Amino acid sequence: MCHKIFKYRYINSIALYADVSKRVVGRSKDDISNKQRGSALVIAIFIIIVLSALGAALVSMLDSSQEGVAYEVLGTRAYIAAQSGVQWQLSEVFPLNSDAIACKNQTDIDNNTPSFTSVTGLEQCNISVTCTDFERDGIRYYVVKSTGQCALDSEVTSRTIEVDARSL
Repeated sequence: MCHKIFKYRYINSIALYADVSKRVVGRSKDDISNKQRGSALVIAIFIIIVLSALGAALVSMLDSSQEGVAYEVLGTRAYIAAQSGVQWQLSEVFPLNSDAIACKNQTDIDNNTPSFTSVTGLEQCNISVTCTDFERDGIRYYVVKSTGQCALDSEVTSRTIEVDARSL
C-alpha cells in the first residue's frame, strides 16, 4: 500500500506541477499579448502625434517660405521701378547729342514721370523722382533720387536709389 500511495503522490505531484506550469505559462502568454496590444496602441498614438507635429511644422515653414518669396518679388519689382525712375531722370538731364541741362522744377518732374500701367509685372508700381543740382567751378553736379513703390493687396514694398552725377 505504501507503494501505491507513493505512486499516487508522485502522479499527483506531476499533475500538480503540470497544472501549475500550464497556469503560469498560460497567464504569462495572455498577459504578454494583452500588454503588447496596449503598448502597440500607445506607440501608434505616439507616432501619429509626432508625425502630426512634424507635418504642422512643415506646413508652417512652407507658408513662411512662400511669404518670403512674395516679399522678394515685390522688393525686386520696387527696385526695378526705382531704377527706371533714375534712368528716366538721367536721360532728361543728359539728353543724347546735347549738353547737360539743369534739373527741372519738381512740378514738371512729377507731371512727366512715366507710369507703369502698361508694363507687365510693374502694373502695381509707381515711382517718385527728385532731382537737385548745383554748379561749382563751372561743373554742374546732380543728385537724382528715385523711390519705387509696389503694392500687392495689403503688402507694400518700396526701394530707393540715389545717384550722384556731374557734367563734363
